[in-house]
Amino acid sequence: MDAPRVAVTPPAFCKSSSLRTELLRHFPSAIFNENDRYLSVTELVDFLADADAALIGRDTVDAELIRSLPKLRMIAKYGVGLDNLDQEALSHANIELRVTSGTNRRSVAELTLGFMIGLCHNMLSEELKRGGWQRDGGQELSGKTVGIIGCGNVGQELVRLLQPFQCRIQVRDIADRSEFCHQFGAVEVGFDELIRESDIVTLHVPLTEDTEVLIDKAVFAKMNASAFLVNTSRGQVVHQGDLHQALISGEIAGAGLDVFWEEPPTDTEFLQLPNLMVTPHIGGNAREAVEAMGQAAIQNLVEYFALS
Repeated sequence: MDAPRVAVTPPAFCKSSSLRTELLRHFPSAIFNENDRYLSVTELVDFLADADAALIGRDTVDAELIRSLPKLRMIAKYGVGLDNLDQEALSHANIELRVTSGTNRRSVAELTLGFMIGLCHNMLSEELKRGGWQRDGGQELSGKTVGIIGCGNVGQELVRLLQPFQCRIQVRDIADRSEFCHQFGAVEVGFDELIRESDIVTLHVPLTEDTEVLIDKAVFAKMNASAFLVNTSRGQVVHQGDLHQALISGEIAGAGLDVFWEEPPTDTEFLQLPNLMVTPHIGGNAREAVEAMGQAAIQNLVEYFALS
């Protein structure tokens, strides 16, 4: 019997020599996306056409794509977000989906902490690069009230990282996090209370019908003018136009974004706002996270195909 043919799309995985070597050890006919970018829809159809399994990152896998791939039997998710996958269509097509949660939680939590420190200490350096010399040291993160919306793997890791800063930590989650909060000195509160009282609001929720545009102009109106917003979850959780206006008007003091409404973002006026810190969706892409996510995806493939 021929070895299963695995097609690998995530650029970060494909650039890792160790992950490629490990995958090829189990699946010698595996093919890799060599474009250093995610593929277009047409490219993706061609790339996956002969695959028995796909190792998928942020590619959109919808019902139309699935119908064009009758050979596909299994998807191993690289990373943890599932909003790009039509799970109902996968189920109807008898394509198994396997994902390992929490593999990039430290990477995302550390970037979130970096945004918090950077915003508090005025680490946006554009004025200095233009020759300015305004020495405003901002404020310490220590002792601030941090509101965490979504206290799953990443949110909990952030709570752990915040322990030395002695912040007042407020949590909002659809699940009962009382035991975890008691252990780490956090408190569960209502959404409006968290928004009103937090010096920093940070988002760690999946993109669902309930979280899409969770943060909009009505929410910004309730935030303190001195507050910061951090989003390292999904861009569509925040209404980007409303955030733009809130940053211009001073309704909030600043924001840190690793994710955007469209990626890559094209609104240069928004990106150049002086009170906005940005990174290109790298939260889960620290070297250690790339390896952990890749190894987890490989293991899911090995287990599915019952390879030793």
